[in-house]
Amino acid sequence: MNAITPNSADLDQREVLFTPLTVRNVTFRNRIAMSPMTRGFCPNGTPGENVVAYYRRRAEGGVGLIVTEGIAVDHPAALGDAGLGENNIPVLAGDGPIAGWRAVVDAVHAAGAKIIPQLWHQGAMRKPGTGPHPDVPSVSPSGIWGPLGRMTSIDPGSIPADPRIGEPMSDEDIEDAIQAFVRCAENAMKAGFDGIALHGGHGYLIDNFLWKETNQRNDRWGGDRTRRSEFAAEIVRRIRAVIGEDLPIFFRFSQWRQQDFRSTLADSPEELGEVLRPLAEAGVDVFDASVRYYNSPAFKGYPENLAGWAKRLTGKLSMAVGGIGINQGMYDRDKPVQAVVDYAPLLERFGRGEFDLIAVGRAMIGDPNWAEKFRAGQEPEPYRKENDGILT
Repeated sequence: MNAITPNSADLDQREVLFTPLTVRNVTFRNRIAMSPMTRGFCPNGTPGENVVAYYRRRAEGGVGLIVTEGIAVDHPAALGDAGLGENNIPVLAGDGPIAGWRAVVDAVHAAGAKIIPQLWHQGAMRKPGTGPHPDVPSVSPSGIWGPLGRMTSIDPGSIPADPRIGEPMSDEDIEDAIQAFVRCAENAMKAGFDGIALHGGHGYLIDNFLWKETNQRNDRWGGDRTRRSEFAAEIVRRIRAVIGEDLPIFFRFSQWRQQDFRSTLADSPEELGEVLRPLAEAGVDVFDASVRYYNSPAFKGYPENLAGWAKRLTGKLSMAVGGIGINQGMYDRDKPVQAVVDYAPLLERFGRGEFDLIAVGRAMIGDPNWAEKFRAGQEPEPYRKENDGILT
């Protein structure tokens, strides 16, 4: 790969990403976040010193904010086999996991960065018969996995033969799931985290409520787009009540989901507003707009990406993610993965205020010092697929 040598003007442009940002009463030293990436190094759900070292290195490498890998909430159907070893996905319940995360938080703080946990419930994507509670059925708002035969990278053996995987969730089931998120938010406060992130995309439980194909209810929890947002909004309201007014809440959403890469949450800015405004009103501070290519317009006829529309429609902050520092989107395998050193599109979009933070994923697996090298105009170490499972 031929590196592009940045000139002084380019380096000056990059400095805008190194201005502090205060959200509520938490200040991030710069606008670069480490994106959440599922791993499998927490036996029995508990992070050890190897996980501490993994996150410490990214903080030492100059990142302003770390959003952790998905942490399963305290609900029996939250977690199943993710192809990463039995019971190796982290949790945030019980003295051991809370103490383990406290060690991670302390190490990240000592290196000058902030860190928030991404709370996660697999919902319809949980593989039945797996995880810490294999006898518990998987849950989905309408008991539906999603339409079959759509574009997906899921192994055929993990796709159900019938799109209906069980009964619709009862009001009691829904309340239990909400309380699980709240308990883990309370535990995150015990561990010293700097806020909360919610995984509301990619076909998992919160997204199951947002997406019309998996939410076919016609009650408080379903119907039009605004009512399909009520489950997520109620989680946000309850979490805001327990963490107080000083800490930020991030919310990840996506147009696509694993059941159907071509699916959409909204087909116009107006429709997206119907989804996101209830969440903003409930207490979300930053929308984490997950796309495979950050530089793609969200809607035909408009230049803004998905993060830009989230910011415009809600008046809240937004974070762009998707292929930053990498030449291809997640799940796209039509060309070799290479580092990207031409950041002009990223700097142009950020410079015009389209979004407020950027989240870097695989490029930061490849090089823990990505943030510092980006600032200095140095070429980072390349990302390699085989490094996903290596503690570096």
